[in-house]
Amino acid sequence: IHPMTITMTANYKEVLQPKTVEFIEENCIEGEYDLDDALKFIDEHGETDFVLFYDDYIRAGENIGYDVVDAFIEYHGGSYAEHAEDAYRGNYNSGADFAEEYYSDIGEVPAFLVVDWEATWDQSLSYDFDFVDGYVFSSSF
Repeated sequence: IHPMTITMTANYKEVLQPKTVEFIEENCIEGEYDLDDALKFIDEHGETDFVLFYDDYIRAGENIGYDVVDAFIEYHGGSYAEHAEDAYRGNYNSGADFAEEYYSDIGEVPAFLVVDWEATWDQSLSYDFDFVDGYVFSSSF
């Protein structure tokens, strides 16, 4: 995806743009962020997203987990990292599992009904929620 992978922490100053190096020196070298994690993020998402959205990525990752945030920004893009925490609704095996819990929690499903939860997800909830790698996010963030 990105033509140049940063393989050594020693060469980042030689291959990255000055504003990226400055961000790294201000935030990683002084200990706020881990340099290896920052360089991995740059490899996966690019320098622009790193400079603009890495703070949001770290904040959300610390609160809801980096796997969740990674799934969210893979689906929506790095510029949406700040919305990951607000949009996150949980981890489910399927949209059907989410649909069952969603309607059971709001108390609108009598216990004696037999419901096709997959169809409920497809016809009702999939328009308002995104199912990404086992995580459910509100699509209205």
